[in-house]
Amino acid sequence: MCRTAPTPPASGPDRKGSTVTESVVIVQEGHTLVITINRPEVRNAVDMSVCLAIGDALEDAEQDRDIRTVVLTGAGEQAFCSGADLKAIARGEPIIPPGREAWGLAGYVNHPISKPTIAAVNGLALGGGTELALASDLIVASENAVFGLPEVKRGRVAGAGGAFRWTRQLPERLALELLLTGGSLSAEAALEHHLVNRVVPADRVRAEALLLADAIGANGPVAVQATKRIAKGISDGSVPAEAGLWEHTAREAAAVNASDDAREGLAAFAEKRAPQWTGR
Repeated sequence: MCRTAPTPPASGPDRKGSTVTESVVIVQEGHTLVITINRPEVRNAVDMSVCLAIGDALEDAEQDRDIRTVVLTGAGEQAFCSGADLKAIARGEPIIPPGREAWGLAGYVNHPISKPTIAAVNGLALGGGTELALASDLIVASENAVFGLPEVKRGRVAGAGGAFRWTRQLPERLALELLLTGGSLSAEAALEHHLVNRVVPADRVRAEALLLADAIGANGPVAVQATKRIAKGISDGSVPAEAGLWEHTAREAAAVNASDDAREGLAAFAEKRAPQWTGR
């Protein structure tokens, strides 16, 4: 069942419970579980606590018959998610909890569940933020949303599925240009290239995502979940067709992360200066 706080905050008639932590807020609204990354002071960057909370919430949602859809969003008006907390990484802090490596960034990017997932992208979705959106089944974006995988600018690779999902969900040459330059995509361009389902005013993102979730939840849940498993190739909680891609990503990322350039990229980010690449 979904975890509920002993004394949940004030709620509406359809809100059945909530979990509030320093990093993540989880609320059930009707048949939808709304997960909000709650670190607006760092543009909702992902640290270990976020990974633990979201990963557990997805597991709960998968087992709870009352949950039919999941909405993922970010707190505040500035960012959906800015990706992994690079300052935490620079301090030597692990982002992925030990024993949860298979689920990937935020306990989400390689954690397929049968319940449809919707990313409600409010503002910036950079690096891992874009990878969270790419891992979702549907995307509702605000008019000021920005998508991008700028990892190469920091001497790193998009290791949370972005390197292969970007080229699958966008025209290949556009995706490659964005991957290799670290460039970004506006909400309007994302809609034009069918990366997102709809674009709405910033103050309507969460509500629009819930409307979409309600439209899905009105259908037979057993049929919806089976349909998603078929469409996404999910079998026993994984996507076998992606296994080789994840293994390849892990090998390449490990080599890159061990490079001098990767260390320089993180140092330059932390010190707010331009990196000095050596190609080693």
